Amino acid sequence: MASVQYPQILEDPLRNRGTAFTAEQRRVLGLDGLLPPAIETLDEQVKRSYEVFCRRRSDIDKYVNLRELQDTNIVLFYRLLVNHLEEVLPIVYTPTVGLACQRFHRLFRRPRGLTLSYPMRDRLPELLRNRRQKDVDVIVVTDGERILGLGDQGAGGLGIPIGKLALYTAIGGLNPGRTLPIVLDVGTNNQERIDDPGYLGWRHERIQGQEYHDFVEQFVTAVENELPGTLVQWEDFASTNARPLLDRYRDRICTFNDDIQGTAAVALGALIGAVKVAGHPLEEQRVVILGAGSAAIGVADEVRAAMVDEGLTPDEARRRFWVVDIDGLLTTDRTDLTDAQRVYARDDAGDAVPSGPAPRGTTAGDGAAPAHLVGPFPPNAGLADVVRAVRPTALIGLSTARGAFTEEVVREMAAHVDRPIILPLSNPTARAEADPRDLMRWTRGRVLMATGSPFPEVEYEGRSVRVAQSNNVYVFPAVGMGVVAAQAARVTDPMLRAAARSLGSLSPALTDPHGTLLPPISELRDVADHVALAVALAAVQDGVAPHRDEDDLRERIARARWEPSYAE
Repeated sequence: MASVQYPQILEDPLRNRGTAFTAEQRRVLGLDGLLPPAIETLDEQVKRSYEVFCRRRSDIDKYVNLRELQDTNIVLFYRLLVNHLEEVLPIVYTPTVGLACQRFHRLFRRPRGLTLSYPMRDRLPELLRNRRQKDVDVIVVTDGERILGLGDQGAGGLGIPIGKLALYTAIGGLNPGRTLPIVLDVGTNNQERIDDPGYLGWRHERIQGQEYHDFVEQFVTAVENELPGTLVQWEDFASTNARPLLDRYRDRICTFNDDIQGTAAVALGALIGAVKVAGHPLEEQRVVILGAGSAAIGVADEVRAAMVDEGLTPDEARRRFWVVDIDGLLTTDRTDLTDAQRVYARDDAGDAVPSGPAPRGTTAGDGAAPAHLVGPFPPNAGLADVVRAVRPTALIGLSTARGAFTEEVVREMAAHVDRPIILPLSNPTARAEADPRDLMRWTRGRVLMATGSPFPEVEYEGRSVRVAQSNNVYVFPAVGMGVVAAQAARVTDPMLRAAARSLGSLSPALTDPHGTLLPPISELRDVADHVALAVALAAVQDGVAPHRDEDDLRERIARARWEPSYAE
């Protein structure tokens, strides 16, 4: 009779302890003979598993090794992640997860999460009920159309929600048994996937228009009915769908889009730290952004709102941004702009640059440079034209255009700003707008920088400079914990800005002239607790969560945190 427990225990990653089962547990559960006789502690298991991980030759082999561990023993998997977070983060998530999505159909071994395929659109409630988890706190969902900078990966995009939710647990502390990764399999326009006989998704071109939006509506309705109150995070949707979906559902369900709002919050956090180091307030910055997709506009919106919080009018704040896409500067005479992009369209006849930090090598009374007229910009003004005219204090890249921050552009910017703030945020690493080594050389070490992908330390004039990675992982796990602990019904913009300000307040550069703009990855779990509390307090203040004081919320966060250890 006891042996009946075997498949229920050893094949359930949430309950399996492997070689850590005690002698008594093995006897009671009928596991004697099924496991090697040695009995290990969790620490011993982690050491052995880490040695196996290190022997894997390539990053994708290491990814597969960790996924196999995740499918076998959840506690061991997360204890390994927590103990070696800085090393395994690029494996579990960006950049390696992008390659894993491209090879998803080759790597598939065991089901994890749900694939909701369009041909089954009338059965979505039933499919949701097939989930392994009864109660769910967080869903991460993608349609696989814009995976990192790699484009359409179809059903293989499920690797992204799997990786995201691993970080919700390892960093944010959410219970892994209460998270659910989902891919909306609506076809793919990636011909390489369609032609691949091993592709596991629906072999059909992507559905679009009303059919697509009807399918997403069916999904949201099913979630509302089956899992009411669950936080839904949208991930890696194409720009054409990302913002419309967020706008459609943000006031209906508890939801946010990490590419738009999470990216924006982390970028704002890095910028808050940078402007304090540079010695000029946020509301005086002149910001040039390369890229006009949903993530780039999301960053602009978040920083602009923060400027309004600091006392600028909405129009004054808007005029501090210049956005450049593949066709040049966004201008009012362009007919190809979305409503969200048009907010930042400049008058092509010329516009006054607002006052801000004084140009390098000059003084101007209170430190602000007088407004000056720039333009008219040449037709299709590119990044170099804009930087030359605007003399930005902050340059942000979300274009996936490798090397777009050229030596000419960076030297021109640095010629007019004492501490140029440069954030090449595109990922994966191969799509970054600049290499930190070049930024250090071209600015003679004066740059304040953070990158979207991991880069090694930079050697400059005899010292090693760590490169801050403006990774969404600084915010989204904490948002999840803050929402769950506060029992928030919605995710509001003030909650995201509270996360950004909390993160910015932890910038090591504030106390160390050679420090990074963001805390080290090794401190992410402590950072998450700090940011989660800020999110929870903002939720209460914004009226979307029950009233609780700071001490109560701090206690609820501590109580909700799941730790990777075997229960007694």
